[in-house]
Amino acid sequence: MPHELHGRSSASLVDVLDRVLDKGLVVAGDIKISLAEVELLTIRIRLLVCSLDKAQQIGLDWWKYDRHLSPGRGDLALENAELKREVHELQDRLSALTPRARAARVARKPRRRGAKHAR
Repeated sequence: MPHELHGRSSASLVDVLDRVLDKGLVVAGDIKISLAEVELLTIRIRLLVCSLDKAQQIGLDWWKYDRHLSPGRGDLALENAELKREVHELQDRLSALTPRARAARVARKPRRRGAKHAR
């Protein structure tokens, strides 16, 4: 008979754990340390327990972007930044070659100078 009770409690624990991971569980608390009614330290603790699928579903997928947990991500970020810089550089060079853009730049510069000198 004690063996049956152990089986039931294990099944209950598994059910509870399954439900917690599926739905999620939030534990929140604050620890405040004061001396003579002067707050010296506040520690805010927030704990979320859920499955990875549920965390991704609610937008808490920070582990994907943590460089310590995803080592290849840092290289991709550097490559992405370099590509963005190159695209901006090419866009600037292209706008300098476009006659309309060049004419607009030339037309804008004297107006600004003239406006400053007129004052």
